[in-house]
Amino acid sequence: MGTIDTIDSQILTILQDNSRTSNAEIARQLDMAPSAIFERIKRLEERGYIQGFTARLNPKPLNLGLLAFVQVRSRDRVSDLTTAERLAAIPEVLEVHDVAGEDCYLLKVRAPDTEALGRLLRDRFGTIDSIVSTKTTIVLETVKETSALPVSSDRVPPYENER
Repeated sequence: MGTIDTIDSQILTILQDNSRTSNAEIARQLDMAPSAIFERIKRLEERGYIQGFTARLNPKPLNLGLLAFVQVRSRDRVSDLTTAERLAAIPEVLEVHDVAGEDCYLLKVRAPDTEALGRLLRDRFGTIDSIVSTKTTIVLETVKETSALPVSSDRVPPYENER
């Protein structure tokens, strides 16, 4: 796959800020030809640095203003992710993380309100037999929420097949 250089790092940063930025605009910002930007983006996709392009939606007008984190304990064996897969299939569950510590999974969930969150926990999580317990933290205010990664060509290690 290879490492990325400073230009690739700048392209990734621009695309994270706005994935709809045109190749021509990126080329203008970086003082390059649009065709060179196109080739670099294509290479970044092929190498797995870019996984896809999405729209970032505002949860409030979509009636999903309540954000909560749910810690889940399950009876799963260490390598068994059956519960995680069942939780991941629930649309309101945005993230499922297999974590170290007492709990097995940490989930990020969205719901319209506390009543809907309660129903989600009872009716959806409650039907998964392997779940032993849950502990929910409701977010009162979000100070920062991003999926943007801090991109630096200095941090990206070479891949195994290029060492």
